[in-house]
Amino acid sequence: MEFGICNISIIAVRQEPSERSEMVTQLIFGELFEIIDKSKEWIKIRLSFDNYEGWVSRIQFFPLEESSYKLFNKFPVDTTAMMFSSLHNENEKFNIPPGSSLPQLSNNIITIDNKQYVLNGEISKANTKPDRDRIVDIAMLYLNSPYLWGGRTPFGIDCSGFTQIVFKINGIKLMRDASQQSTQGNTISFISEAQAGDLAFFDNEEEEIIHVGIILDKNKIIHASGKVRIDKIDHYGIFNIEINKYTHKLRLLKNYFY
Repeated sequence: MEFGICNISIIAVRQEPSERSEMVTQLIFGELFEIIDKSKEWIKIRLSFDNYEGWVSRIQFFPLEESSYKLFNKFPVDTTAMMFSSLHNENEKFNIPPGSSLPQLSNNIITIDNKQYVLNGEISKANTKPDRDRIVDIAMLYLNSPYLWGGRTPFGIDCSGFTQIVFKINGIKLMRDASQQSTQGNTISFISEAQAGDLAFFDNEEEEIIHVGIILDKNKIIHASGKVRIDKIDHYGIFNIEINKYTHKLRLLKNYFY
């Protein structure tokens, strides 16, 4: 088995081994993966954080020793970047997005297989107890970020990428898709019982869960739909006051705080 790590800001993960194939998710700095298949110019990977699979270009592949992979994978959300940060060494400098994993961080230095980077930015430690107010605070930092299918950064993010990264920064590991996230956590029976930081899930006419957002106080929700926005929510679903109609039908509410 071969292993790798994202050692640049963002890598597109595609459905098929082609630049023209749709992006299904993104790797962000520090995230790990296993190689499960290869073609001439592409490798198929399985992300360690959420077991998502897809193809990335070989020219963006940075190999990782198995010993380092196992070490880093012990704490997949141990330390993450809070907001945009920068890394540099003698030869290069680049920015990394919020939610980036920071393996072997010591005295603001990250070491990846003998290559070191100096971090300039605020970090989040997963060993602190998850806090509802902090979930909301991080979510609000993404307000007005544009919607992007498969996206996981403030420059473009989808609904489940949004919830996944916000929770990752707060030390809670969620799966990638809304339907997968809905299988985690504890079910809440009524919306009147939901609290800020809980997740709400929404389905389509075929009763498939297709959307997710983060509950706020005062019957509001923050979610990625066109952009990361705040709307009203009730037991029917999300009500968009700009167009004066319901846009998403409520299916399920979940609590991830134990």
